[in-house]
Amino acid sequence: MAKPKPLMTKSSGPDDGAVQSALRTLDAEASGVAALSAALKSDLGATFTAAAELIRNAKGRLIVTGLGKSGHIGRKIAATFASTGTPAFFVHTAEASHGDLGMITADDAILALSWSGEQPEMRNLIAYAARFGIPLIAMTADKDSTLSKAADVQLTMPKAREACPHNLAPTTSSLMMLALGDALAIALLEGRGFTSTDFSVLHPGGKLGALLKYARDLMHSGETLPLKPLGTKMSDALVEMTSKGFGCVGIVDRHGHLVGIVTDGDLRRQLTRPELLTLSVDEVMTKTPKTISRDTLAGEALEVLNASKITTLIVTDAKKPVGIIHLHDLLRAGVA
Repeated sequence: MAKPKPLMTKSSGPDDGAVQSALRTLDAEASGVAALSAALKSDLGATFTAAAELIRNAKGRLIVTGLGKSGHIGRKIAATFASTGTPAFFVHTAEASHGDLGMITADDAILALSWSGEQPEMRNLIAYAARFGIPLIAMTADKDSTLSKAADVQLTMPKAREACPHNLAPTTSSLMMLALGDALAIALLEGRGFTSTDFSVLHPGGKLGALLKYARDLMHSGETLPLKPLGTKMSDALVEMTSKGFGCVGIVDRHGHLVGIVTDGDLRRQLTRPELLTLSVDEVMTKTPKTISRDTLAGEALEVLNASKITTLIVTDAKKPVGIIHLHDLLRAGVA
């Protein structure tokens, strides 16, 4: 029996056809976003501001609509608005004519996506908006299109060549719509002062939700907190470290304020001293240890641990230790 031929592998170098195609695609799409940025610094800037004000002042929700690739982009834009404090949802343009117009109220605002602005399915939605006085924002590349002419605000994007070699498949145009939608959502987020606390309310699940938990949600407190007063012998401090299992012990003064910490690293650095166990913690501890407050986000706590190359943080309130967080707590919560 003939042995099977070994699979041939080819490294992807700068002359690889697929890589060159990918680079051309990225260059084309980057040029589209660059053109969009330039337009915002020019004529598009004023209408962008008007669109943001219209959405901000709407009593109801933002209805994002589109079909085809514009519809897919519209779904993502609506989700981004909703997750950043602007109530929004997506209505498919074609389904709107078959009953979904009932989802749109006179208090809402509509953001309609169409590169050409000439989809026949958009006409019924345009007529509905006009009939009930619903403000309409058009995101198109043609200011003379049916959609643009019917809109209260025209977000006219610069025309750009698609990354598709035939200039047919929506690629660059889709990315430009997505980028402009994200820009609107973030402008509104910043304009209304939407904070990380607000964000956490809307993102309770997954890793993002874990990052937005607070230190108070994850810390160990009460009897589990390893603490010893100044003047404690290292032999007693070592017992506290071992029994509590955090690899450290916080040191407090007579007022209960945290003034130092003894860690496994401190012990290793002192191992050559035969009198180590008879020393006081004052001689071994690291002064002014890294601490966080109860209201520190878990994601921020992880940044402190990584930046300081440590595994434990003591949580303090008015300089008094109230809890402790270990890197493993963040791992279990899904933060890291």
